[in-house]
Amino acid sequence: MSSAFTTTVLQITTGSTETVTDLTPDCEQFLARAASGRDGLLNIFVPHATAGIAVLETGAGSDDDLLATLHTLLPADNRWQHRHGTPGHGRDHVLPALVPPHATLPVIAGSLELGTWQSVCLVDTNMAKDNRQVRLSFLG
Repeated sequence: MSSAFTTTVLQITTGSTETVTDLTPDCEQFLARAASGRDGLLNIFVPHATAGIAVLETGAGSDDDLLATLHTLLPADNRWQHRHGTPGHGRDHVLPALVPPHATLPVIAGSLELGTWQSVCLVDTNMAKDNRQVRLSFLG
């Protein structure tokens, strides 16, 4: 594999509640090693059918607002045809259509190019699965 492409997998424990987990520090630590001051792209990918990646503000209530919005759009009830697992689990399988399982972001001089209040977050509504993998890949 070329030194222009570097990848790693994070192991994230999300617990037994719906979560928005800030991955920005993990992304920055990865880029400090992988980018070496170069320009390029960071791809964040979660290889799970019931989780997604979002770029949003955290800590000021937006993460809770996102979860509340997902509850409104995707209620955890028995309307879903996908019925295995916990009640309403079918909604978790629809989540990646609204919160995609990936994001690709610019890296400038080895640093993640985010807006002032933006963070890279793992969104996980599947309370039955508490361990997630997140692949970070730098191309530059």
